[in-house]
Amino acid sequence: MTKSFDVVVIGAGPGGYVAAIRSAQLGLKVCCVDDFKDHNGNSSLGGTCLNVGCIPSKAMLESSENYEKAAHKFDEHGINIRGITVDIPTMLERKDKIVSQFTGGIGILFKKNKVTSIHGRGRFAAKTSSGYEIEVVNGEVRETIHGVNVIVATGSLPRPLPGLEVDNELVCDNVGALSFSKVPKRLGVIGAGVIGLEMGSVWKRLGSDVTILEAMPEFLNLVDRSVAKEAKRAFTQSLGLKIFTGVNIKDVRVRKKSVEVLYEDSESEQKIVFDKLVVSIGRIPNSANIGAENVGLIIDEKGVIPVDEKNCTNLDGVYAIGDVVRGPMLAHKSSEEGVAVAETISGQHGHVNLDTIPWVIYTSPEIAWVGRTEQDLKESGVSYKIGQFPFSVSGRARAIGETGGFVKMIADATSDKILGVHIIGPYASELITEAVVAMEFEATAEDIARIVHAHPSLSEAIHEAALGVDGRYLSL
Repeated sequence: MTKSFDVVVIGAGPGGYVAAIRSAQLGLKVCCVDDFKDHNGNSSLGGTCLNVGCIPSKAMLESSENYEKAAHKFDEHGINIRGITVDIPTMLERKDKIVSQFTGGIGILFKKNKVTSIHGRGRFAAKTSSGYEIEVVNGEVRETIHGVNVIVATGSLPRPLPGLEVDNELVCDNVGALSFSKVPKRLGVIGAGVIGLEMGSVWKRLGSDVTILEAMPEFLNLVDRSVAKEAKRAFTQSLGLKIFTGVNIKDVRVRKKSVEVLYEDSESEQKIVFDKLVVSIGRIPNSANIGAENVGLIIDEKGVIPVDEKNCTNLDGVYAIGDVVRGPMLAHKSSEEGVAVAETISGQHGHVNLDTIPWVIYTSPEIAWVGRTEQDLKESGVSYKIGQFPFSVSGRARAIGETGGFVKMIADATSDKILGVHIIGPYASELITEAVVAMEFEATAEDIARIVHAHPSLSEAIHEAALGVDGRYLSL
């Protein structure tokens, strides 16, 4: 007899597992189907984010930053360390342990909330009078389950470079870049996005000579121009990354123990040889082979599943969230959409404001922003005013030795409503939440300026930026 569920979630990444848990909390009978396997071939919940993305990359970033501080920055604190070495296997072991703790934790949460977990590839098999049949394939084992409602949360995949095979030995994607057994002497990175910059930063700190090749003419084109300019200076001058923009990759030749990249810049054709090459040119929706044709689910030419403001697809009872739909490919956006859809199915009014989704790049310095950039406002003809405060004037930033970067607040010239906040500097990933809350409640710069911030704290930089919108800095 076919097992039937109120909700079947396809995918157990940050969107899928949260959608499953929230649906169960609301009294629905839920099944979550996922086919991810770890490096040992075992089923592992959490999707790309927990297994080979957000969580392990942050573990590696933390390890590499600690090494850099011990090797180059502790002296100024009077802490003298000599003969420091890097133990890559131990570093990787720590990273893998953290991953295992979190992925195993999802299984515990599923049991706690009575979510049925099935390992295998889930795809639509047929539409019925009461919902949808979902076929689950796990090797030679096949079973069919029934869902009154279905949530597609299948995430995304690394965008391939045409004609180049990723073997995760010499040519790597995010998976391989997190697992080098030793520090490559020469590391090439194609793509100066989040993954390229984070992974490039990790291995540069650990001793690799890192070159990043970016096709776009501008560095970090989605980021506010003033932040991108400061970031490039920090990454090239302070960290020592070699970053080339406006690059056209002509050919990649994989040799026995190296990779040759031929590219064209504004001046001429160049050739550079690497010991390892990381390809990080973005991600694409993982929406192929989900049986969409069997039920009439619409998927556009880019692999995106069109949805409305409630994440409803063209089919009644079928929803899609996360990287397979419009909006930024961010884990926290996926999770909130999962909550919203679960609440919508339960008759509540779930909602996600895509205009107040925070973005973060976990480099050093960190970069975080929410809302509109200055260049976007200029192009739109919106009148605005700016307050910008450097961390070099922050007592807390100076005490921790992280004085680079600034907070930039942009407000409407007439209403003073906050339109965007952009941060580059220490703990930007944590600081940005104050801006998100403020914008969600449609606060003005004056509102932030009137709030008491602890002293000394990094958050005072946000307070000063808000004061600066009205030209009344207290520390500049």
